[in-house]
Amino acid sequence: MTIESLRTIRRLPPTLVNQIAAGEVIERPAAAVKELVENAIDAGARRIDVALRDGGRSLISVVDDGAGMDPEELLLAIERHATSKLPDDDLVRISTLGFRGEALPSIGAVSRLSIASRPRPKSGGGAAEGWSLSVEGGAVTAPVPAALNHGTRVEVRDLFYATPARLKFLKGERAETQAAVDVVERLAMAHPTLSFTVADAARPLLRLEAARGELFDARLARVGAVLGGDFAENALPIEAVREAVRLTGHAALPTLNRATAQAQYLFVNGRPVRDRLLLGAIRGAYADVLPRDRHPVLALYLELPPEEVDVNVHPTKAEVRFRDPALVRGLIVSALRHAIAAAGHRASTSVGADTLAAFVTQGGGAPDGPAPMQAPLSRFSGQTSWFQTRGPVRPPSGLAESAAAWQAPIAADLARPSARAEAAVQEPAPEHPLGAARAQVHATYIVAQTGDGLVIVDQHAAHERIVYERMKAELLSGTVRSQGLLLPEVVELNEASVDRLAARQAELAGLGLELEPFGPGAVVVRGVPALLGQSDVPGLVQDLADALAEWDDARPLTERLAHVCATMACHGSVRAGRRLNAAEMDALLRSMEATPNAGQCNHGRPTYVELKLADIEKLFQRR
Repeated sequence: MTIESLRTIRRLPPTLVNQIAAGEVIERPAAAVKELVENAIDAGARRIDVALRDGGRSLISVVDDGAGMDPEELLLAIERHATSKLPDDDLVRISTLGFRGEALPSIGAVSRLSIASRPRPKSGGGAAEGWSLSVEGGAVTAPVPAALNHGTRVEVRDLFYATPARLKFLKGERAETQAAVDVVERLAMAHPTLSFTVADAARPLLRLEAARGELFDARLARVGAVLGGDFAENALPIEAVREAVRLTGHAALPTLNRATAQAQYLFVNGRPVRDRLLLGAIRGAYADVLPRDRHPVLALYLELPPEEVDVNVHPTKAEVRFRDPALVRGLIVSALRHAIAAAGHRASTSVGADTLAAFVTQGGGAPDGPAPMQAPLSRFSGQTSWFQTRGPVRPPSGLAESAAAWQAPIAADLARPSARAEAAVQEPAPEHPLGAARAQVHATYIVAQTGDGLVIVDQHAAHERIVYERMKAELLSGTVRSQGLLLPEVVELNEASVDRLAARQAELAGLGLELEPFGPGAVVVRGVPALLGQSDVPGLVQDLADALAEWDDARPLTERLAHVCATMACHGSVRAGRRLNAAEMDALLRSMEATPNAGQCNHGRPTYVELKLADIEKLFQRR
């Protein structure tokens, strides 16, 4: 090849043009399935059946009962940029899934494609005939009569046979099949009133019947059918409107989460998308209630005027561009945070299910008879404190006032054994969903009795969330109170950490933490936020210094409020190993019930586990 030949501009042959287009649009079998199913949805189909073989390499078949095509339309359908979906030639107001007219010619350029179609009978007219044609490596045959019901059947055989190099980049059969099923699931969630099936070699992989009822309820039923019953049981309804943008859908409680973002389903005007703006908004909304390595489960539907969103910015239309991205992001974050906060102390039922699963014997499954004791009973003696106190008990900071308000009669003479017995047999009030405290186990976990079961609370995690939410409220209202230390505490650090804290001294004082340098390798702490009470001051200062070193930027701490509050709350909470009396335990339960997001701590871990009485009876084979 000479330099002169490289400089000569020429038109590429149509077959090569189609193969290039296929490389942009059809990169794997799942992409072909997506294009064909979208065509069926746009054709008004009520039922769509997909069949695969060898993960889609050997065969992809999509059959629908949509509008169908006559012979002239069949020939046009396999030409590039021929479509029925832009009636006004307006690329701004796009209301269909497909609109470019590239899918069928691109697929036909790299496979053996056959299309059979029969239009629906017109009112007052006779039944239309069916027709079919074939495309092999870009070569088209003339339409011939075919026998089929009204609708369209598209078969793609030997995908990428014309471009064998692409076959090397495909994954295994199972992975390609699962990718195709995932594509159909997402489209099925966007259109719950349609029926979908997917089969592989006559083996059913997915079957979703059309959901009935209101669209909002139909969407929940469809998402629950795909994600399982756990999602439907733990889904929070999402409904919000801002200007011309409407957000609906369902989001799972934070304690029902996944290791990846695969279970996040996002739709814009009925189109499944994987948009970075939307994914970032979801991460921001759940930042306070999920660990960094966990991801929420949700299905959100954005509806807005077509001219407010550009769906033509990505070859596969997986990403979109909003005219006002800040409006969309703010709507998603506020709607999700409001729904999570409204759930209060509620935690997902999967937490209790996981707890019950932990009771199963090592052999797996429920035992046929009573399980033998693994250790003598005396091994457990002395490890459960039944409202016992050794010496005077000081209410933990932040709980003393609540204890006085909720349990004044009990706290007044809790020391009497008869009073402890009376407290232990009190029935839980129905207005208290977390029940009444019955015991403290290992000086860390509170056992409470509810109306239909029991609750086990991690006292540190629960109080950490309570302090965190109160501190956030004070910071946002500008009413942070600082409590001076009777004896200022000196905390030794390296010089770099001291310098970082000194540079933020005024900002930290605004957050209630009063400190100043004390020589080259220490700081002296003179006051802490009043909410923290008796906190671990050295640990708090060290953690804040480490966080400042990690951020290493000039942004004000007010932009890091969540992290700063979480760090302070962790060091100001009731610690594991702290013995609590009955009044303190009940006060903690009441505070949890009144605190937003109390079902999980600041790090996203559950604060309590609930076991229903029926589940406990199953463990003992009483039912």
